[in-house]
Amino acid sequence: MKYKTLGNTGLLVSQLCLGTMTFSDGTGVYKHIGNVGQEDADTLVKASIDAGINFFDTADVYSAGASERTLGQSFKNLGIARSDVVLSTKVYSRMGQGRNDVGASRGHIMDAVEGSLKRLQTDHIDLYQIHATDAVTPMEETLRALDDLVHQGKVRYIGVSNWQAWRIATALGLSSRLNLARFQTVQAYYSIAGRDLEREIGPLLQAEKMGLLVWSPLAGGLLSGKFSRENQSPEGSRRSGFDFPVVDKERAWNVIDVLRPIAEAHGCTPARIALAWLLSKPVVTSVLVGAKRLDQLEDNLAAIDVTLSEDEIRQLDAVSELPPEYPGWMLETQGADRLGPVDLWQSRTTS
Repeated sequence: MKYKTLGNTGLLVSQLCLGTMTFSDGTGVYKHIGNVGQEDADTLVKASIDAGINFFDTADVYSAGASERTLGQSFKNLGIARSDVVLSTKVYSRMGQGRNDVGASRGHIMDAVEGSLKRLQTDHIDLYQIHATDAVTPMEETLRALDDLVHQGKVRYIGVSNWQAWRIATALGLSSRLNLARFQTVQAYYSIAGRDLEREIGPLLQAEKMGLLVWSPLAGGLLSGKFSRENQSPEGSRRSGFDFPVVDKERAWNVIDVLRPIAEAHGCTPARIALAWLLSKPVVTSVLVGAKRLDQLEDNLAAIDVTLSEDEIRQLDAVSELPPEYPGWMLETQGADRLGPVDLWQSRTTS
């Protein structure tokens, strides 16, 4: 296993993180994601620890708390010392029918953290993340509540998930001005089939020295090796019944057409190549891998040992390239002569 620092901190986390959305009691929408009970969860957690993973991610909303309970119990069952793992969870989503059982208000955050600590059977959370955008609560209120939790020792670092770049930048500015704990990480969707993050969020993370935690690196199973242009809804696959996250399918089929021969050359699955491509990107801190079965997890874990050649990365980058979008194409055009005179409009004119 390889490790990176968590954002601009000294905390080391494994480059693969076990995502536990599949840990479930089989109820609600998350039954489409997985139905991993306690015994199987213990097996997956032990295999992760044995492979060198020290980073585990969950959220209070996953199966209405069942994921947190199962993960916390796994650590107890396996005798894993709390100091040997970095534990990450999230707050925002609805956890009850009350008017304040959702959001990023001080009230909900303070209630939710107590629930997560109890379910996880721990006295602190290493990384506490705001799971979504709260359009109602003032950002300063959210940041002050998180800062209080850091000072109380209940939370050690804070992060955010599924926010726009401008909102993240605004939060960082507020934290700096008010001397509050700052977001160290962003958990976001990123895959070779969905590179939208590279437009605005990726450059922001690098400029601010924030860590990127990648969710759904296989695009909801689309890059697992089961799907193809000829077999777009394989039986028994999660994505066949739960079409998420949003993906440009035509571009994805083109990506899979390139993934397959590269995987064959390495003697491995397309999934492993898709994960290796992500791990090759400097902006990525850790990639969340989730599994319903041990063989799935073992295949994902093996991605850490795959080294792609420059030519293979070039092929994968080219086939998955994002279409031009403003202001990106204008910045590229206007900046082309910064280090020497060139014809800025040569490619735009016919004579």
